[in-house]
Amino acid sequence: MALRAAPCLYLVQKGVSMETNSLKLPVAGVVQAIIFVIVVPFLPLLISQRWLWWAAWAFAVISVLGFAISRRLAAKRNPGLIEERAQFMHHKDIKSWDKVMARLVGLSGAAVPLVAGLDARFEWSSPFGTWVNVIALVILLIGYVVSSYALFENRFFSGVVRIQKERKHEVVSTGPYGLVRHPGYAGGLLVYLTVPFLLDSWWTCIPAAVFAVVIVVRTDLEDVTLHEELPGYRAYADRVRFRLLPGVW
Repeated sequence: MALRAAPCLYLVQKGVSMETNSLKLPVAGVVQAIIFVIVVPFLPLLISQRWLWWAAWAFAVISVLGFAISRRLAAKRNPGLIEERAQFMHHKDIKSWDKVMARLVGLSGAAVPLVAGLDARFEWSSPFGTWVNVIALVILLIGYVVSSYALFENRFFSGVVRIQKERKHEVVSTGPYGLVRHPGYAGGLLVYLTVPFLLDSWWTCIPAAVFAVVIVVRTDLEDVTLHEELPGYRAYADRVRFRLLPGVW
């Protein structure tokens, strides 16, 4: 059960863990991780040159720290997960459709802070107000907590959709997986759909909406795959009926 979430939470989720010294990572993978984990979250500040923009600083710092802390905690609890995620697209049994979906999620996710930075630089949108920014920040934090909790709880939380037979893949139903079947995606949606309101950008709603659509489609495709190929998933889905939002879907 994979997750895609924010520049840092999403592509970052699929990114390479650099805290595992025993892994020999390709240079391209390291460069990609640096770009999506560090550079992308700071795009609003880098593009706008508004160095006193507190909301953009909050987004960048939370994104980077959220990645670092969640990966460290996950590595301590499930060491094998770090190696699994580090391989990313090098796995041979990735679902063919996910090779496309993973990139779409990553690109649309990265476009969110990119457009927010451009909006701030050229002043396309009017400010929403501090109270809107603060509420959005709280919801964004909740999204990161949900996604990080899902990563921590699920030792099969891969960066791509595949059945991890060599790791004896099985259903995980504890923690947030007792409420929805794909809490990682749910947390990612909370993050990206609130970024436009945190960063005062109506135009950023466009890539955020694209990201949301891609996530929903990917969730559906992954859920079908798990129903068909992962033993015990059908029974789990009968108990936990909703995929992303309790009471809705």
